[in-house]
Amino acid sequence: MRSLSRRTLLRGGALGVTALTVAGCAAEERKPLRAAPPDPETVLLRQLIAGKEQTIALYSSVASAKLAPFRERHEAHLAELRRRLPPDATPTPAPPSGSPAPSGSPAPSGSPTPGPKASLRTLQRLEQKAAALRPLQIEGISPALAQLIASIGACEAAHAVALARSL
Repeated sequence: MRSLSRRTLLRGGALGVTALTVAGCAAEERKPLRAAPPDPETVLLRQLIAGKEQTIALYSSVASAKLAPFRERHEAHLAELRRRLPPDATPTPAPPSGSPAPSGSPAPSGSPTPGPKASLRTLQRLEQKAAALRPLQIEGISPALAQLIASIGACEAAHAVALARSL
C-alpha cells in the first residue's frame, strides 16, 4: 500500500473544499426578488389623502362663504395626513383648487375633471359616511395614527350635524 504524503493530503482536501463550494453555489437558485408588500398604514394614509382631496374639491365646487371653514378644516386634515406619509411613499397628486375630482377616484395630475356642483345634502351625506368609516379604519394601526383618524372622524361627524341644521 502506498502512503500519502502530507502535501498530497492537503492538496486533495483543498480541491475537495473548492469543489463543494462551487457545487453549493451552483445549486443555489436565484429566486426572483419580490417587492415587499406595502405597509398597511401607508396604504390607509393614501386612501385617506385621496378621500380628503375629493372632499375638498366638492366643498370648493360650492361657492359659499359659510362652507369655507368646513373646507379649511379638511385642508388641515389633508396637510396632517400628508405629513404622516413616509418620505419614500409617493403622495397622491393634489387636484387644483376649484377642480373637483370625479366621485370614484381622484383626478389624475395634469387632467382635472370638473364634477357637478355639490349640494348641502350631498356634503352632509359625504360627511356622515366618512365619519362612520373612521372607527373601522383604526383597528390594528399605531396609536398616534388611530388618534388622528378618530379626531378627523369626530370633526366629520360635527360637520354632518352642522350641515343637517343648514338644510
